[in-house]
Amino acid sequence: MVALATAESDEQLLSRAVSDLVARTRFPVAFGGLQHGGAIHVSSIVGARTRSIDGLVVQSERGLGGRALVEKRPRMALDYRRARSITHDYDRAILGEGIATLFAVPVMVSGEARGVIYCGSWSEAPVGDVVARPALGVAAELATELRVREEVSRRVSRLPASADGLVSRAREELRETYAELRSIAATVQDDLLRERLGHLERKLAALTRDDTVEASVASDIHLTPRETDVLACAALGATNSEIGADLRLKEATVKSYLASAMAKLDASTRHAAVMKARRAGILP
Repeated sequence: MVALATAESDEQLLSRAVSDLVARTRFPVAFGGLQHGGAIHVSSIVGARTRSIDGLVVQSERGLGGRALVEKRPRMALDYRRARSITHDYDRAILGEGIATLFAVPVMVSGEARGVIYCGSWSEAPVGDVVARPALGVAAELATELRVREEVSRRVSRLPASADGLVSRAREELRETYAELRSIAATVQDDLLRERLGHLERKLAALTRDDTVEASVASDIHLTPRETDVLACAALGATNSEIGADLRLKEATVKSYLASAMAKLDASTRHAAVMKARRAGILP
């Protein structure tokens, strides 16, 4: 089961993010690494003209990236060679590539810096919103994927095996994970990332699906994504206020979605709606 959550490694996610930096910003070169033992181990590089950055290991507090890692905020050196606010431990690598302007963004997961992604240019280039916004967006998307993968891996790894399939506690773990994934996906703006999260949700839902799913019932029920989000949270016993906080909705809006879902499911209570949604295979 663990393989389900770890089909794409952290390094592969990082590599995709670094490629996105070049595609979505005006900088020609980008690189990045995850944090291990208090240091950033650069493992992905796109657009470099030399091999000077290959294998770069940036220690905590050292250089531009080390500062970004410790301070947990983006750092920029418009004129890297003359920058006085950073140490110059890595001049051989950065200046060897010919980089003049360097922008470093930490990848924050649950309040901790898990790595740093960089974008740079061979000439001095101002870093305004046009560049900063997409770079920050790439870092945020990578952080979300890492957080989701870690949570899914943690929960799936705790699932016990049973000759009769998933035991009750394991099933509830999956349902909690499913609801959390939907809550995260509901607040994500990036369409591609939301689609990837949806793929994970469907896999988790399939793990708990069994022969009790009523095909005839399922074919007649069509809940909207928001109705499913609300119902998935309600299935865990969350109040309307708690659901609103998780999904960033007003309590009145939650009530409206819940009422609509109950009507479609022909259920007079939220508990009955959840049970019918599970029989229809809509919820795990």
